Amino acid sequence: MRTRRNKAGLGILVVLLVAVVTKLVVLQGIDGSAYAQAAETDRMRVFDIAAIRGAILDRDGNPLAYTVEASKVVADPTIVEDPERTALALTTLLGVPTSQLTEDLTADGRYSVLAEDVDTATSDRITDLALPGIVLEDDPVRLYPAGTVGGQVVGFVGRDGDGLAGIEQRYDDVLAGTNGQRRVEVGAGGVPIPAGIDESTPAEDGSSVSLTIDEDLQYTVQQRLDQACADGATTQGSAVVLDVRTGEVVAMATCPGYDPAQAGSTDPELLGLPAVSDVFEPGSVMKAVTLSAAIEEGYATPDTVLTVPGHIQAGDVVVTDAHDHAPVDWTVTGILAKSSNVGTIMLAREVGDERLEEYMRAFGLGSTTGIELPGESAGILQDSADWTASRAANVPIGQGVSVTALQMASVYQTIANGGVRIPPRIVSAVTAPDGTVTSEQQPEGTRVVSESTAQQMAYMLEAVVGPGGTAPLGEVDGFRVAGKTGTAQRANPECGCYDGGGYFTTFVGFAPADAPQYVVAVDLERPSSDAEGGQVAAPVFADVMRYVLTADGVVPSGTARPDFQLTGTAPTN
Repeated sequence: MRTRRNKAGLGILVVLLVAVVTKLVVLQGIDGSAYAQAAETDRMRVFDIAAIRGAILDRDGNPLAYTVEASKVVADPTIVEDPERTALALTTLLGVPTSQLTEDLTADGRYSVLAEDVDTATSDRITDLALPGIVLEDDPVRLYPAGTVGGQVVGFVGRDGDGLAGIEQRYDDVLAGTNGQRRVEVGAGGVPIPAGIDESTPAEDGSSVSLTIDEDLQYTVQQRLDQACADGATTQGSAVVLDVRTGEVVAMATCPGYDPAQAGSTDPELLGLPAVSDVFEPGSVMKAVTLSAAIEEGYATPDTVLTVPGHIQAGDVVVTDAHDHAPVDWTVTGILAKSSNVGTIMLAREVGDERLEEYMRAFGLGSTTGIELPGESAGILQDSADWTASRAANVPIGQGVSVTALQMASVYQTIANGGVRIPPRIVSAVTAPDGTVTSEQQPEGTRVVSESTAQQMAYMLEAVVGPGGTAPLGEVDGFRVAGKTGTAQRANPECGCYDGGGYFTTFVGFAPADAPQYVVAVDLERPSSDAEGGQVAAPVFADVMRYVLTADGVVPSGTARPDFQLTGTAPTN
């Protein structure tokens, strides 16, 4: 009996031994690599290596936006060994109360953010502590050292680093770069194993974008506009400065502006760029287009004399000059210098609606300029076939048509540039991380009117700033100035009508008139004022133009301003 029991026990032991050996063979020989791989995978951590976003620079290389390396400090509460001790070690370094850190270190889940925007020196000290469960993630910080200067042009980025406005948005793909990746083998406390796997795919940093704007001029323009907006009547203002020969934007600003670094706490309505996105009725600055058409088509010269009444019938409305008056024999120069609505309408009727529309579109009205900024408006220019009799009278004098400040600056750049329009641009080059520079190609110019017409227009526009003109406050000492005032009714949003809406006041001009270098366009929105462009916009123009000419070392005009004949004797029929 005992022998049989011994044999049975031995058999059972043999069966168990075979089972164990078989399992060991399966684990080591068949599933061993899989289990090893699983263990290794469990120890691996994958981190993004953030690409450094490219800088945005002014024309002289001064940084308007750039990125510095920083880190986000995060914890995996499930593997933090001693939350209180860890909090004590980090509180001074992070500037976060111990109580808050302790709460974060004991939170549910495996991902708890302790601090953001931590500088590299602090990050290095935290790394040296080798605290279990504490990990550093790349978290670069975008800085805007110029603040509000150029802020609306530069734009800003969101918390995730994507460009949300201005150049930051328009060139986001160029600036952003491509993130890299790091695979690290960590121990039980989440700390990298010194001899473990550590593999990296490097990030590709973003390219830098160089603008055509000048930071010092931008500052001056912003300051002058802020001063205008502080007068109690101006709620918004824009100014654009163009290089006549290249079409480059050397300054573009709006009041009120904003600091890109504070975009998150700024009224969203202020985060656009009104100089390219907001439209307004330009008023009499549009008369330069109408008279250019009349001269180009051969219907007038600066000395042509018209008998201009104080009012004129246009369908079911009567259009008057600023003040009704008895018939006056004005030269075409006088019509522009005095900003006569009636005289301009008389010349527009000679040109004809269809032809006038063609000139307006050739000057760039009714279409975007193509500037390298998001949100540009094309303005509003109705087809002439749809103009009523009253609209046909309003459009030539700048009512019933809407433009941006940039579009009006471009119109006067065309005249100042001998009749050749060069679409405005604000980006000069893109520089890759390896130093390769790709210059932005300057757009080709398009002739809109002849050089002779442009010269005659420059002559007449100079009369606007001269004796008897509407803008003596637009003068700049030592330089001959050509330009035009504009005062257009502003629609009252409360009634959808013009009553009580105030005015848009504008001044656009160039200097020196005898050798044009720069165009400055200014528009001010004044809902509670009836002041005219020559009173409020012209002085802003003069201050900005004076600075840009002086800063660029432009030589003062070498010839005296002509004597202008504003009146004459109209020919009799």
